[in-house]
This record gives sequence, structure tokens and C-alpha cells, in this order.
Amino acid sequence: MDFLFAADIRSYKDMRNQELRDAFVTQQLFALGEVKLTYTDVDRGVVGGITPTTDALELPTHKELAADYFCQRREAGVINIGGKGSIVADGVTYQMENKDSLYLAKETKSVQFVSDDASNPAKFYLVSYPAHRVTKTVHVPKSAANKLELGSPETSNERTIHQSIRPGIVDSCQLVMGITELKSGSVWNTKPPHTHFRRTEIYMYFDLPEDERVFHLMGEPAEVRSLSLESGVAVASPSWSIHSGVGTTNYTFIWAMGGENQEFDDMDHLKVTDLK
Repeated sequence: MDFLFAADIRSYKDMRNQELRDAFVTQQLFALGEVKLTYTDVDRGVVGGITPTTDALELPTHKELAADYFCQRREAGVINIGGKGSIVADGVTYQMENKDSLYLAKETKSVQFVSDDASNPAKFYLVSYPAHRVTKTVHVPKSAANKLELGSPETSNERTIHQSIRPGIVDSCQLVMGITELKSGSVWNTKPPHTHFRRTEIYMYFDLPEDERVFHLMGEPAEVRSLSLESGVAVASPSWSIHSGVGTTNYTFIWAMGGENQEFDDMDHLKVTDLK
């Protein structure tokens, strides 16, 4: 398991690009036949990429979690961004189509990940936060997610939001998670930018060609920094930071939030002119 030790609200202002990446950005999450996990001290989130091929892959625990199994004191959300596959959680099999979600409840002891076709493997993206109570594991097909249409072509932010792990669909402890798909010709993933001091957020960009990038914006509005991110890496956003980005083409990203408030619309909006 890799580790990200985030910079604070003062020190990030003096950091160079690679130092910012080391503090907030994961390595490439998806490698054939591997489970790749990263622990961030931003709200103790764990981010993972699981890419099974011919054999099933087990969700491991690590000594740093001080747990008998991964979900002993954690909840997790998983979204499949690859080919068809399945997740077996405590003996129950959940079929996972592309962009389906699965919420894993606290005290889920055994979790295996399987691809239907090794030549077109599933790619399971996982985000986990500590959990304080036992709830229920829930499978959410993409079609069952709450769907929002936001933005416009004129402001280059026309997008479809699929809220899959959220109140009213999943009874989670603190995790809220979903997918945002940008329409062709749109490049801003949120506009105007915002903060929400009550929650931290993790973005993972994908559906992005190898020769394209997303410039992820972070920091206080008056001290914005940018990170050039490729497909398949995640970036952690502390509660004091904006989290916005603009791509060199349209793309898709998964957002996941943990903290005190699960209301999606609980945002402190900014104006573009506030960014310096």
C-alpha cells in the first residue's frame, strides 16, 4: 500500500509540482492482475484500483489499518470502469457492468474481484473511509443512479452526473460517490468552482486518451495551483481546497466524498474571478 502525506494550508503554497503530486496524487491505479491501494491522511481515505484477469483478486488488509480484514472498521464504494466482471462479498455475487457501483458495508469480511473476460478485464475503482456503524451492502446499476444534467455548451461544462452512493439510494456512514461524464466539446468538470469545508473529496479522471490531460486546480481561491493529470490516477482534495479541473478534451471522472455532511448540494460556491 502506498501513502500520501498531504501538505497543509500553508506549506502547499511553496511546493513545486512534483512535491504537490507526492502529497496529493496517487500513482497509476490500474495494472493487470494487481490490487493497488493508496492511503491518504486526508480523512484517512483509501483509494484503490483492482484489475483481475484470469484469477480472482482478494481485497487485502495491511498492518497500517490494524484490522483483521479490510472492512472491519471501514466502508467502501466500488465502481467498475472496465469490462464486465463481478464482486463476491461474503459469498454473495454481484454482477458489475461498466459504470455499475457496489457499496460495501462495514464488517464485510471477504471481498473478491473477478473479470468475465481476461482480454477485456474489469477495472474496479475503490474508495474507502472509516465507518462507525454496520449498514447494508448494496449494488447500484448505473441505470439506478440519480441522474442530473448540468452546465451548457456555452460555458464548456455540459455534463451528466450519476449519483450512485448517496442518501436515498444507499445508507452509508459518510461516503458519497458517483460519476460525472462530460459531453463532447465540454472540458470543465465543475464551473463555477466551489469548496465544502465539511467534506473532503477525491477525484479520479479516466476515459482520457494517453496524449490528453486534465489540469486539476487545487488550493485556496487566492492561491491556486494546477496539476497535470493523466487517466487512471486519483487526487485528494482537503476540505480547505477548491477542486476543479479543465481538460484538453472531454473526459469522465469519479468523485467520492467523506466528512460531516452527505448532502450533494452543500457547497460554498465561488466565482471564476475569485481564483488567483
